[in-house]
Amino acid sequence: MLAGIVLGGFCGWMFGRQMEAVDWIGEIFLNALKMLVVPLVFSSMIVGICGLGDIRKVGQTGLITLLYFGATTGLSVVVGLALVNWIQPGVGLEMTGEFSEQMGHRKEAGITDIFKSFVSPNLIQSMAKMDILPIIIFALVFGGVLTTMGEKGKRMVDLFDTLNEAIMKIVELVLYVAPLGVFALIASKLGAAGGGDLFFAELYKIGKYAAAVIVALLIHGVIVLPAILYYFTRRNPLEYLKNVAPALTTAFSTSSSSATLPVTIECAEFNNNIPKKSCLFVLPLGATVNMNGTALYEAVAAIFIAQVAGIELGFTGQAIIFVTATLAAIGAAGIPEAGLVTMIVVLQSVGLPLEGIGMLLSIDWFLDRCRTTLNVWGDSIGVAVVDALEKKYVEGGD
Repeated sequence: MLAGIVLGGFCGWMFGRQMEAVDWIGEIFLNALKMLVVPLVFSSMIVGICGLGDIRKVGQTGLITLLYFGATTGLSVVVGLALVNWIQPGVGLEMTGEFSEQMGHRKEAGITDIFKSFVSPNLIQSMAKMDILPIIIFALVFGGVLTTMGEKGKRMVDLFDTLNEAIMKIVELVLYVAPLGVFALIASKLGAAGGGDLFFAELYKIGKYAAAVIVALLIHGVIVLPAILYYFTRRNPLEYLKNVAPALTTAFSTSSSSATLPVTIECAEFNNNIPKKSCLFVLPLGATVNMNGTALYEAVAAIFIAQVAGIELGFTGQAIIFVTATLAAIGAAGIPEAGLVTMIVVLQSVGLPLEGIGMLLSIDWFLDRCRTTLNVWGDSIGVAVVDALEKKYVEGGD
């Protein structure tokens, strides 16, 4: 898969728009992963919630999970804000680029819309649109009810457990063609951007901004998250990283944490030996609400746009960005470039011009892959940390 990324990048860079010819191969690979997401999320959340047993234990595990997600997402925003204020990539630049008014009006949303998205009036429609959050909420409630139904409930849980195992077998089949799919996705996307020369030209225009985003992502992904992993689990971060490499390369190529979810579960359970019940509870939830990379990116982008527009944001303004970036990232769908949509919420919260998003569009496809990779890395570490904390505080282990 790493070879697929490197070769895809080389071909896209050298041959430019000619590589759009292999786009259909990447599309098939991406669709194969997306096809598995809804049945996998639904079955895994039900099996996961039932596997936790006592409903009081479920509440404690859920609280630990949400606290971890909230803490690491908040830390990522702090890292992003600190770096963008230090580098100041927007100072001295003039606002350029176009912003689609249609995108702004169609996607305009507020924090209350995030909370309303927890419940869907039509679950089948949510499945068709891959709107994962209401599916997770329903599956949690459904699984909780099954635990109260005795033998009848157990038979239903066994059915979903079998479905989950079957889906994971299909994931293994899809992974056989993953290197080819990864190659096609990277090559066609870079080719569509005009090849290496045009991409480099766009990158040069706002290079300090791209550098601020990438360095902030690296600090959080290489220093903060591995430190958390080692502190709570005493696992070797490098070995853990090697074991989740297939999930990270899939995340980079697809730029979708939801599409990567089947591979993330596979890596956590079989490569890093995380108990199945933890994987099936924490990872589907994390793929939807634990967006470290997206939150960091939105905070950096908002401050960058403020600097370009010459708008001074004090402590209060940046505190508002901290809160809204964290909450908006929770509401971001695990789909490509969802961060651009929820960024509107962040910009509106402090009165920044939405037109600033137009400056970011030319290289967002690349930065989107970087932040999605961090999202999946955060989920992968989260399941190990939550499992360790659950054993210590919920099950009463050492």
